Amino acid sequence: MAHENIVKEALNALYHHPDDAVRSQADQWLQKFQRTIDAWQVSDNLLHDASSNVETLIFCSQTLRSKVQRDFEELPSEAFRPLRDSLNNLLKTFHKGPPKVRTQISLAVAALAVQVPAEDWGDGGIMNWLRDEMNSHPDIVPSFLELLRVLPEEVFNYKIAARPDRRRKFEDELVSTMDVALGILTACLNIPELKEQALEAFASWLRLRHRIPASVLATHSLVLTALSSLTSDVLSEAAVNVISELIHYTSARNLDGFSVQMPLIQVIVPQVMNLKPQLRDSSKDEEDVKAIARLFADMGDSYVELIATGAAESMLIVHALLEVAAHPEYDIASMTFNFWHNLQICLIERESYVSIGNESLIEAERNRRVQAFRSSYETLVSLVSCRVQYPQDYSELSKEDQRDFKQTRYAVADVLIDAALVLGGETTLQILYMKLVEALSGPQNGDMMDWRPSEAQLYCIRAISDLVPITESEVMPQIMSLLPKLPHQSLLLQTVCLTVGAYSKWLDAAPTGLSFLPAVIDILVSGMSMSEDSAAAAALAFRHICDDCGKKLRGSLDGLFQIYQRAMTREGSFKVEAQDSLHLVEALSIVITELPPDQAKKALEALCIPVVAPLQEVINQGPLVLGQKPAREITVHIDRLANIFRYVNNPEAVADAIQRLWPLFKAIFDIRAWDMRTMESLCRACKHAVRTSKRFMVVTIGAMLEEIQGLYKQHHQPCFLYLSSEVIKIFGSDPSCADYLKVLIESLFSNTACLLTKIQDFTSRPDIADDCFLLASRCIRYCPHLLFPSPVFPSLVECSMIGITVQHREASNSILSFLSDIFDLGKSSQGQQFITIRDSVIVPRGGSLTRILIAAATGALPSSRLETVAYALLALSRAYGVKALEWAKEGVSLIPVTAATDMEKSRFFQALSDAASGVDIKGLTNPIEELSEVCRRNRTVQEIVQEALRPLELNMVYVS
Repeated sequence: MAHENIVKEALNALYHHPDDAVRSQADQWLQKFQRTIDAWQVSDNLLHDASSNVETLIFCSQTLRSKVQRDFEELPSEAFRPLRDSLNNLLKTFHKGPPKVRTQISLAVAALAVQVPAEDWGDGGIMNWLRDEMNSHPDIVPSFLELLRVLPEEVFNYKIAARPDRRRKFEDELVSTMDVALGILTACLNIPELKEQALEAFASWLRLRHRIPASVLATHSLVLTALSSLTSDVLSEAAVNVISELIHYTSARNLDGFSVQMPLIQVIVPQVMNLKPQLRDSSKDEEDVKAIARLFADMGDSYVELIATGAAESMLIVHALLEVAAHPEYDIASMTFNFWHNLQICLIERESYVSIGNESLIEAERNRRVQAFRSSYETLVSLVSCRVQYPQDYSELSKEDQRDFKQTRYAVADVLIDAALVLGGETTLQILYMKLVEALSGPQNGDMMDWRPSEAQLYCIRAISDLVPITESEVMPQIMSLLPKLPHQSLLLQTVCLTVGAYSKWLDAAPTGLSFLPAVIDILVSGMSMSEDSAAAAALAFRHICDDCGKKLRGSLDGLFQIYQRAMTREGSFKVEAQDSLHLVEALSIVITELPPDQAKKALEALCIPVVAPLQEVINQGPLVLGQKPAREITVHIDRLANIFRYVNNPEAVADAIQRLWPLFKAIFDIRAWDMRTMESLCRACKHAVRTSKRFMVVTIGAMLEEIQGLYKQHHQPCFLYLSSEVIKIFGSDPSCADYLKVLIESLFSNTACLLTKIQDFTSRPDIADDCFLLASRCIRYCPHLLFPSPVFPSLVECSMIGITVQHREASNSILSFLSDIFDLGKSSQGQQFITIRDSVIVPRGGSLTRILIAAATGALPSSRLETVAYALLALSRAYGVKALEWAKEGVSLIPVTAATDMEKSRFFQALSDAASGVDIKGLTNPIEELSEVCRRNRTVQEIVQEALRPLELNMVYVS
């Protein structure tokens, strides 16, 4: 009673106390209470207490449902029958409500059935028990129907702490009693007030995908009732759910599969087609129209392979889907988008035709089918292209609504691409161009043209740019001639700029392309001056133009440099933001790459001047000023240099530039080594210089490595490790660099190992762990001769063992990948010579390492990390054979039999044994996944397993 009163008081405080702190305290107490063993009896008592209010009933029903789902194993085996009977009584008690409580009780009974085998349930299993209860208590049937509905849904509820074997058996039990379930539901059809519930439950049972023959379902009274109820005001929603499930039920992967389903398909399709006039019925409620549209979309998605044959009957479905696509409500029209995409794949991809025969037959059939659907896709282009038009009040919309509108435009662009793949880019372009001309000649608002229709068509034209051939010579010249004449409205100009950028390859290839370039560049300059958004679009387009038309623009370098200079300094009216200016840096870098070597060096110097000058100015003001500057004022310029080094594809010129700029870089390294943001930017610039220059940078590389090696000891910036990884990739195999690279990695690794001595260190500095072990993996690949003989290798392995279970995803993955690379050393001829050294380090630690990996697989790491952990375990088994199996046996034996049975452990062990025998690792992960699921099935089991395996103890003493 004391507990029951405290629960009531806590709930009263949670829902009614004015003080937030008290409500929060009550919430925490209630959550803690739900995890206790007492929660079982207290919740049950309060649910049976007639004086409990609705809040108490809802809380206790949720608690009881949660306990059955997650903590059923807490109870002794003899508690099952009283629990089942209590839940049954509660179903009867709450058969008239509250509905939320009844649903929770139903879910609790279903969760109980998932975990208790039919033979232990008694009465022939839950379905026979349920049938008998319904026969004995006809007044309680609505409650039992709800239970009948949720039972098949709980097969796929992984919140229920059932073992994988038991979950599969439960599904088999339900499938074997499908006739009983359908018999109950059929009987309920005779009672009008139960029809809706019966249909909803039928839809739920269909999701089991148990193969009742289509010929049986075609004449089944449940199916016929659902079909006849599609136009019912009361039953239409439930009927739609049933028919939707039946449509999915009859889908097949190939035409042969459809022949088996045809009896049911031939019953469903005509009935759904009869609903087509309702799509245009203005008197119909929007939700009703949406439900009907959903059925047409389901038919399209499920029968797309049939429809793709172009048969006359299937074209009726296509015409109906076009009608859905024409609906003014976007949410309804967009239901068809997936169908048009899948149909395009069926029409275009060769896999759809492999059964037809030789290439000439395939080509002929493909042409026939594409021709059959041409008019449909042409209509689709016209229908969807209008949906991207900006609303009149766009600027007044909320940020969320503006975001939704942009998502709509992206979705329409995808549909247009699908259409262009079927029709061809030229045909689609022709349709859109005609609509653009129509928009431009549309009604005028005084002297002002409505820019929105033409912007919409330009957006669509841009969307299909990749599918328009660069040889297109009819429409594109006319579009390019139109662009300079369009009004300079900000959003329109933004789309014009992006369209120009999208067709940069056409501008390069077209015979008339060069003549359009001056006007195009003028448009982009206007875009850079209009608004920040149009400037961003113009900068991106400028980059595309320079990338694709670089050779044509070599003679215009002075003009391009003027634009670049204005953008870098934001002089005049230019509105290019710092981030977008990187596109301009990239653009000029690409053009410089096209120059002869001597000109390229001079142009590179000129390109660096407006970037280096502000940095040099700050440095000249002394260390104090440099140290106090906000990071953004420094990094904006360094990021531009990084882009220059990245995109000027002239190794010698970049190497000269970095050598010339090294004193400036060194000054920033020395003064701002404490500042992570500046260091990351600077290391990124150095990385791109190393990547581009490669061996030409040998003069500067020594000084650079000496700098970061010294600074890492003081400031431990992870980007120093990342930069070292890039250097190892380029210079790791170079004998002339071996001495200073050996000193570098020993210094970096020994310092990192001192930093990461316990799991809390990994948790607080996951970035260092991530970059350290990425560097270590790079060393295994590019310079194993420097890593394995090094005295730092054993401490690096120990460090990795400490950090395996760090929760940070990237850090954990880097550590596991490093260990897997060590285990896979024998797979490379370069690594085989170091196997003896590797084994001298791994074998003494093998037992602990395996135990920690097993702990990671069984709950110490999130299940999303399981694939990486499983690979490490299997790679370990493959590398060490019998030894690894002994380690694994020792580790798995620690897991109590209450958490995992001997059978479950043996399947896990067999997978490792197969890996040790040389079986392909790819097919061995299922047993590891199953043991993982078993050991994570609820919090208590997971804690027991982790307590047994103790992954944070490197040197655990085994007690037999």
